[in-house]
Amino acid sequence: MVAQSGPATGGTKENTVTLALTKGRLERKAVEMLESLGYDCGELHDKGRRLIFHLGESGLQVILAKAADVLTYVESGVADIGIVGKDTILENGGSFYEVLDLGFGRCRFAVACKNGDDLYSGYNAKVIASKYPKVALGFFEEKGMDVDVVKIEGSVELAPILGLADAIVDIVETGSTLKENGLRVVEEIAPVSARLIVNTAAMKLKKEAIGRVIAGAERYVGEETK
Repeated sequence: MVAQSGPATGGTKENTVTLALTKGRLERKAVEMLESLGYDCGELHDKGRRLIFHLGESGLQVILAKAADVLTYVESGVADIGIVGKDTILENGGSFYEVLDLGFGRCRFAVACKNGDDLYSGYNAKVIASKYPKVALGFFEEKGMDVDVVKIEGSVELAPILGLADAIVDIVETGSTLKENGLRVVEEIAPVSARLIVNTAAMKLKKEAIGRVIAGAERYVGEETK
């Protein structure tokens, strides 16, 4: 599957690869990775309001999108490959190949509640607030707990503070936000980091070009873990 390393060259349909990249924190680390592999990321440093970028003459085209949309673009074939957090994959699912843990954007899914509260005591159904209702419900169903999940779009830490929920399920990096708001991690659910995903059809139709991108990413991960 993996061909020669280094950026692809040329711009024919067969060796042009479109990468859907999650905006924000993962975007910055992904650009750092691409530059370390020799790609010209000048357009990504001078974005303006553009959302589509060409990395020099490499044949790699980048589109910037929200995390959930990256999955949609890759699954539909609008993008050949994508870089997205494992949290988004676990919550939304989809039909694509998850080929590599890129190692950056590391955090974890965790359950948290107010200091002093015992989430697992009593027999009443607990209310869980989360931006990730599918992950939250699946976790507590596996534990055999009866819960009601409330979806929160903003600062989920507010829910237990204001009495809306008994606990939250969220991604946690350092835990400082929880601590500052009087919350504590009760249990960790799963590790989260950036993942490289590939459209199932593109993996066959653009095997050589995509293989070069994967090979470069594998080399980057190897260097970072030394």
